Amino acid sequence: MEARTELGLNRTGIQMSPMDTADMIAGADDIADEIAPGSADVDPLSASSRSSLADAQLRGSYALQADSLGSVPVPGTLKGVAKSGMDMLAGRRPQVLIDKLGERLAFERGGVRLYDGLLVKCEALGGDLTMGESAALQRFRDEEAAHFALVVQAIEELGGDPTAQTPCADLVGVESMGLVQAMSDPRTSLLQGLHVMLDAELIDNASWELLVELARSAGHDGIADRFGIAVQQEAVHLHTLKGLVGRLTLVDAGMPAAAAGQASP
Repeated sequence: MEARTELGLNRTGIQMSPMDTADMIAGADDIADEIAPGSADVDPLSASSRSSLADAQLRGSYALQADSLGSVPVPGTLKGVAKSGMDMLAGRRPQVLIDKLGERLAFERGGVRLYDGLLVKCEALGGDLTMGESAALQRFRDEEAAHFALVVQAIEELGGDPTAQTPCADLVGVESMGLVQAMSDPRTSLLQGLHVMLDAELIDNASWELLVELARSAGHDGIADRFGIAVQQEAVHLHTLKGLVGRLTLVDAGMPAAAAGQASP
């Protein structure tokens, strides 16, 4: 049976201990004053502002000293060298397109795994989904795998190496860790899993649109046209996930009549 949102013994908010709230705030002020002494009048939320200032200064110093996430590899084939050389002669920076292709490759790989995790929840907890909705999620998973292959083809066509991890691929790998952890957590419900998938599809849609624009601007119209198919499919994914999250949220809230009136995904 799919878990519902329930009232329970949640003691995380300050309303659970109103008599101790003033002491807690005073203690936070004392700690912040040790971090940035003499700045008590900076802001009504002095503890928060002083702590944030100290954090910002520390992070700023790290950012100035840190290396970059990595680099885009030099083409390892004559075909790649030739294509890159032609782009550079035209005043372009082909490494940016390769970097963003590497990013999409990493994200599509992660998207397949997220859908795999979601389908496990559907099988175990999917009583609120119709057979058509479950089948659509399976189709979306297969389309994400096809998008992965599409990006591999594009990188190879440009003479790049699809096995190389580019800086943006590294970035989305770290970004996606939270999504994977949330989807893999056995405590998350089907609705929560769908919400995770919706987050991923929002990123995916925006990123594919940018990739098409970048490929076309670089003069690779064939690649851009093929990617247009992915853009259309990703738009369907997003529309469907929005509808499912909306419908099941209304069901969870005890509003099945309103939920029934939602547009079908």
